This record gives sequence, structure tokens and C-alpha cells, in this order.
Amino acid sequence: MKAMELRQMTTKEIRDRLVEDQENLSTLHFQLASSQLADTSQIQKLRRDIARMNTLLKERELSGEEK
Repeated sequence: MKAMELRQMTTKEIRDRLVEDQENLSTLHFQLASSQLADTSQIQKLRRDIARMNTLLKERELSGEEK
């Protein structure tokens, strides 16, 4: 997900998506450990998306913006 797409989302939507993606990351790690994950690049992509969401939430928190 691109940062521009995230900026258009509300804070609540981002938080919900963040929780969902963190659960998906746990699932991918489990699949990797059990050798069921075919595309290991999914983990890196998901980690970057999570980092983008955390960064945007922190920016909004510091600016006092509640979208």
C-alpha cells in the first residue's frame, strides 16, 4: 500500500488495517517456519506497510491532526 493511499484513510481505518496486517504477518511467519510459504517477499512487503502505517500514525499524533 502506498503512503499516498494511507494518507487518504482516516486514523481509525489505519489502526484497523494495522491490526489486520500484524495478524497477517504472524501467519506468514508461521507459514515460513513450517515451509508452507512460497513467496517469502510477502513478509518484507508487509513489514514495510506496517512501518508506513506506524509512521503516519505518529505524524498525526505529533501534529494533533485527527482525520
